[in-house]
Amino acid sequence: MSFDISFAIASLMPSDPPRLYLITPPLADLSGFMPMFAAALAAGDLACVLLRLAVRDETEAKRIVRGLREAASSRDVALLVEGDAKLAARSGADGVHIRRGGGALQEALDSLKPERIVGCGGLELRHDAMLAGEAGVDYVMFGDPDTSGRKPSFSDTLARTAWWAEIFTVPCVACASRLEELGDLAEAGADFVALRETVWRDPRGVAAALDEVRAALAEGAGAAG
Repeated sequence: MSFDISFAIASLMPSDPPRLYLITPPLADLSGFMPMFAAALAAGDLACVLLRLAVRDETEAKRIVRGLREAASSRDVALLVEGDAKLAARSGADGVHIRRGGGALQEALDSLKPERIVGCGGLELRHDAMLAGEAGVDYVMFGDPDTSGRKPSFSDTLARTAWWAEIFTVPCVACASRLEELGDLAEAGADFVALRETVWRDPRGVAAALDEVRAALAEGAGAAG
């Protein structure tokens, strides 16, 4: 049975911290990443992991997806694939994350829903986010980098998160670049907070980074409540 991301927020009270959504580095194999991934899963309280692939061979891509999926499912963590709805279905991933709307998003919704998760990021305009929500996505993401790696300003991500949380019921994932941003995003009403290199490259290790993440999110949610 695929993970339903709506279950992750259904029982949350307004003052509960956002759930964690981790984004992997671009992966070409699993050998160097699996110890960090195992540490992140063992640290607990993850809702979702988005897999970014750096390999084009479908056989190898499936092997990576299935390796991470097996580990994630043992902890009730959803594993999503970035940008490839067909790979998500063929490899048994829990769903896909699509950048921007349009045909790729509609194709993912048509082929994967309701069995799998479909999320959407790269939403440059508020209107784009509203269209994605109306189309039936499981979440919208704010603050994610564009294809060149450039991110919106944190003030823009914060404003969009607060706007969305106040008006809409579709879950919102807010991207943070630094641990210092987590409390503000939690206070703004994010349902999930996404992190990339901040966790994987922390010199203290993944577990220590996630301990600090959880403390910051709890503090921010407490301020909001």
